[in-house]
Amino acid sequence: MASEVKLPRLGQGMESGTVTKWLKNEGDAVAKGEPLYEIDTDKVTQEVESDFAGVLLKIALREGEAPVGQTIAFIGEPGEEVAAPPEPEPEPAPQPEKVSDTAVSDTPVAAPPAPATSNGRVKASPLARRLARERGIDIATLRGTGPDGRIVARDVEGAQAAPAAPAAVPSGDIESIPLTNIRKTIARRLTAAWQAPVFQLTVTADMTRANELVARARELNPDVRITVTDLLAKVCAQALMRHRDVNVQYSEDALLRFPNANIGIAVAAPQGLIVPVVRGVERLSLAEVAVARGDIVGRARDNKLTAQDLEDGTFTISNLGMFGIEQFVAVLNPPQAAILAVGATVDTPVARDGAVEIRPLLTLTLTVDHRAVDGAEGADFLRTVKTFVEDPALAL
Repeated sequence: MASEVKLPRLGQGMESGTVTKWLKNEGDAVAKGEPLYEIDTDKVTQEVESDFAGVLLKIALREGEAPVGQTIAFIGEPGEEVAAPPEPEPEPAPQPEKVSDTAVSDTPVAAPPAPATSNGRVKASPLARRLARERGIDIATLRGTGPDGRIVARDVEGAQAAPAAPAAVPSGDIESIPLTNIRKTIARRLTAAWQAPVFQLTVTADMTRANELVARARELNPDVRITVTDLLAKVCAQALMRHRDVNVQYSEDALLRFPNANIGIAVAAPQGLIVPVVRGVERLSLAEVAVARGDIVGRARDNKLTAQDLEDGTFTISNLGMFGIEQFVAVLNPPQAAILAVGATVDTPVARDGAVEIRPLLTLTLTVDHRAVDGAEGADFLRTVKTFVEDPALAL
């Protein structure tokens, strides 16, 4: 009997996904564990491996959105028959309204058909329901274009976009770039972050010893590219273990305090800002942090991350120092309670013992969710970070 390929749940909170590309054609042999198709979620685009071996007998969903658990293909023995899934009936082409030269017809215009329902509930994908809630759209007023009249995400997006559709412009003046799922998620999460009551704390740290340690670590590990970001990740992880009330995620009912420091690294990837996570950084050596960071950053830029790479972060570091930015405020990465913005190291005149010295100073700005962390807790944590940066041996 043919095995059903169902849309998988690739991460916490995933309700639906969009099949974007099949890597096998109907009739092709498929090995278990072999990449079968690509799926686009609200977090990443990734390849999905086959759970079965055999022949791809039927692709039930060539492309488009589907809820988790829906059958999208069948794999079985060569020549095995499978029942074709019901296809949605095509919508009739709209007929142009006839208007006389002297008067408009007074024939009533038919109201749009009611949305499909099941047991009195409007049939809609989970993602469509969530988008409708966020945008204040009554989902019962929409017409579904999915199977059996089911309302899918594009129907909600179309309802949102239709009133604001721009007038036609000469070609070349304006380029319209469709939003990817990841870009929509970035917009949604940053909007949510902006609504949180946050405060910022800023310190400057002397990077003399930190720079010396990074240079020495590179000499001892020539095959590993150790960076200041790696050292900061290690330093912040150790500080989070001392200040566990900062190593939390906020929810409406509770604060989730984590036993490990899972550090997210903000990456400017081609598909947009993304924050993959290095787990358990407090247990890793500096070289191990560098290897793990290099792996996830490389895969982020190659669009090869999985949903698991983005989950369970407890703290985020955003470093713009390589762009020459000396100081900035990072936007919170909910549900995490804090994010550290890292600027460039700048040689700065400093008064010491009555004399002026030139020291490499780094500006660190901590953004904190005040619902989860109080000011004194945030300040104490940042003081520890500064101490460890200026004397990193204390954190290693």
